[in-house]
Amino acid sequence: MTARSGGNATLPSFRASELRDAELTAALRTLELTVRRRLDGVLHGEHLGLIPGPGTEPGDARMYQPGDDVRQMDWSVTARTTHPHVRQSVADRELETWLVVDLSASLDFGTVGAEKRDLAVAAAAAVAHLTSGGGNRIGAVVATGERTVRIPARGGRLHAHAMLRTIAATPHAPDGVRGDLRGAIESLRRPQRRRGLAVVISDFLGPIDWERSLRALSGRHDLLGVEVLDPRDLELPDLGDVVLHDPESGRTREFHTSPGLRADFAAAAQAHRDTVEQTLRGCGAPVLSLRTDRDWIADVVRFVAARRHSYGARVNRAPRQ
Repeated sequence: MTARSGGNATLPSFRASELRDAELTAALRTLELTVRRRLDGVLHGEHLGLIPGPGTEPGDARMYQPGDDVRQMDWSVTARTTHPHVRQSVADRELETWLVVDLSASLDFGTVGAEKRDLAVAAAAAVAHLTSGGGNRIGAVVATGERTVRIPARGGRLHAHAMLRTIAATPHAPDGVRGDLRGAIESLRRPQRRRGLAVVISDFLGPIDWERSLRALSGRHDLLGVEVLDPRDLELPDLGDVVLHDPESGRTREFHTSPGLRADFAAAAQAHRDTVEQTLRGCGAPVLSLRTDRDWIADVVRFVAARRHSYGARVNRAPRQ
């Protein structure tokens, strides 16, 4: 296991095909210590600035016990089972968080302090830390394009650690396999889950075919988009002749990085990023941008501090269609 510096925050490397079990444990421990050291005390009591409003919503039904409030009787279950049942209520302040983690082949890339995949795992760790405690639960949908891994939402530090371990150890997608962010978001929509927070972690490269799915998800959940980027996603250096390979299409091409090509690439990359941000915000999802060449935890702190007074209510909510 190696630890690399992304900006000012040490970021361990999670190369699933290379890490032995002990190395993966050490890498996750390094990440946990980094997150706790930098976030504890700074954001005490803040759950990413996002806790649904006061009230309750229906939970599971259980057998009636003496002393239960008869106003909570679930008559439909009682009729089906011929035994009295009450419907438990779940406090809205018990936050259920779902992560949609995009680990498609485009995230197996990084030119500065870390790969984008490492940054995606780190973002998941930060969200898990910020939303833990108080009976809160967290689960995840991890998608590579080849496979989708579903981790049920549960509470507790051991579960959060196991979830991060599963995310970090997810095998890389084979060359030529495209990511499927839309499919990952759809898998979070069905079956319908209890109202809470949905966090989408991705580099959002490729076609924006996930807007309708995300907009539908916003009808039930608060949303957050976490964009993970590398400087080379935004601009090409002056390297002369280069050979570039697209791992999601499997195509390889040779280019000369002329000033014109570099300018066109930068303009197209910025236009795509602007469109992604507008689409996310249009779906009601504020955007947290993390980069491999920046102090990613400092960016998390600044983002949460800026939103802690306004993120309790839904913001930038687009009209439902």
